[in-house]
Amino acid sequence: MAQDAYPADPATAPSTRPAGDPGDSEAVVDEHVEHIRGPLDQGEQDVREAILRMGALAEAQILAAIDALVTHDVAAAEVVKANDRAINDAQRAITSQIATTIATQAPVARDLRLLLALDHVSYEIERIGDHASSVAKQVRHLAPYPPLKEYVDLPRMGKLGAQLLRDILRALLDVNVDDARRIARMDDEIDILYHRSFDKVLEIMRADPETVERGARLILASHYLERIGDRVTNIAEDVVFLATGQVEDLND
Repeated sequence: MAQDAYPADPATAPSTRPAGDPGDSEAVVDEHVEHIRGPLDQGEQDVREAILRMGALAEAQILAAIDALVTHDVAAAEVVKANDRAINDAQRAITSQIATTIATQAPVARDLRLLLALDHVSYEIERIGDHASSVAKQVRHLAPYPPLKEYVDLPRMGKLGAQLLRDILRALLDVNVDDARRIARMDDEIDILYHRSFDKVLEIMRADPETVERGARLILASHYLERIGDRVTNIAEDVVFLATGQVEDLND
């Protein structure tokens, strides 16, 4: 009598795949790569999002510092100074997160370049926050006196610096080298405003010795705003490095 036919046990049945078929090994490799990429991709995404949040804080700080300067609002300036701690804390958290990702996920090549670039970007944003706080520190000294020519070009410098910071973070997110180079060139406009403001303030100080202290404070504030543009240019260089692996000087 013939035995009843039962479905073969997949665990014991011989494979019907032709000898040498790489399908099984490819599936194992794909699963292994996905297992590795998952936490690494998530770590990189978390860092990107933290960078964007930190950048938004720094942008708000620039605008708030300029507003406090123009309105002689000492209380608002003190808030800017206090809020700088949040940016410092964010930078430390990002650096710690990047270090953990590198230590636990062992990224190589492009992934490592991305994490190193983002770490440097967080440093530049932290410095931008410091510059905004330094602008706010001038308010207490300027508030008791009438403004000098509506603070010349400082409000425009601050707004442009905030705009460039927002734009360069978008270019960073998109890894858009063309936009990064364009934004770096726009720093020239901040430099022009800085030199024009410097010359105007000196002219005011020469004409009226009573304005020397206020003028010196304005020169300091304009210097900090000019440095914000330089920091944005540094981030633009990070975008170029991220895309090409090449260190390029965009300050020329």
